[in-house]
Amino acid sequence: MMNYYFLFCQDELLLTSGGDVPLRDESPIRLEAWQHLHHLPDLNGHACFTARLDTPVLGDEWQMVPLRASFDVLPASLYNMAGKAREILYWDQTTKFCGVCGAPMKLHTDISKRCTNCGKEVWPALATAIIVAVTRHDNQEILLVQSNKFKKDYLGLVAGFVETGETLEECLHREVWEETHIKVKNIRYFASQPWPYPCGLMVGFIAEYDSGDIQLQRSELNKGGWYSRDNMPAIPGEVSLARHLIDHWLVQ
Repeated sequence: MMNYYFLFCQDELLLTSGGDVPLRDESPIRLEAWQHLHHLPDLNGHACFTARLDTPVLGDEWQMVPLRASFDVLPASLYNMAGKAREILYWDQTTKFCGVCGAPMKLHTDISKRCTNCGKEVWPALATAIIVAVTRHDNQEILLVQSNKFKKDYLGLVAGFVETGETLEECLHREVWEETHIKVKNIRYFASQPWPYPCGLMVGFIAEYDSGDIQLQRSELNKGGWYSRDNMPAIPGEVSLARHLIDHWLVQ
């Protein structure tokens, strides 16, 4: 079996011109020369590895594709592994030195490092966030908002990071209140999704409007409001859990 190599230069993934993840014999550089080669879980019998590239690979046989855009090119299993690879590389890059004593960290297992001085051990950390589809009027309308971090003119869902000492449900209530000044009820779990931008876990919920008038948190949101199925704005792409939640509501 051939090995898969998930090679990144910053946030761009190296693919063949045909849109495939390169195998060992297809690599444009000598794999043996790499100093930071990380082993990933096997995929369908293929060993998988990831590494950073100092510069993009150029040439007619290759293309550098942003990780999020690779969703539209790769099969789901390869996209998910590419996301894991990017998270491992981000973790490796941000844990070079011990947070306790400042000494260099050394790889101990595939997903842990140990301090060369005090023995402190660290693992990749996830930033957990909630995202929620809030509906009202017997599920006829959905709350859509536009974060000021969105790069394109579309509307998504209320979302935010879980704080220390907070349950997922408490985070949901807090984020909805902070961003829109409304209260919700009847919270139901929907699904979760790895979000490797750079190291997130999105946990999706459905909730019902309870009370309050929308007052947008302008430091976070550009616009927002209630939308019906026959009055929908542009919405996020299929790569996101937000889109899955919205699509679920649309077909009800």
